[in-house]
Amino acid sequence: MNEPVTVKYDLADILTRIEDKLDKQSEEIGDIKVKLTAFETELKGMDKRLERVEKTQDTLVKEVSDLKGFRSLILPLIVGGISAVIGGIITVVGRLVITQNP
Repeated sequence: MNEPVTVKYDLADILTRIEDKLDKQSEEIGDIKVKLTAFETELKGMDKRLERVEKTQDTLVKEVSDLKGFRSLILPLIVGGISAVIGGIITVVGRLVITQNP
């Protein structure tokens, strides 16, 4: 039951293989950190661009709102102008009729 365990490899070879695997994992972790840093930098840039888009959108919404307000002023001016023209025409026609029929 208690037979001794025999190892076929040299302990130095085993430790070298372990060190190689640890070095490889360390390099992979370094690569991941570099990629994560690049991703964070890109994400910050996207965040700044999004802020600019939001500001532009706010400006556009305000300008459209202002235009709607201006439009509500234009319609009464047009109607008033048309009414004035019609009133002027009626006045001129009335005066012509009165002057031609004394």
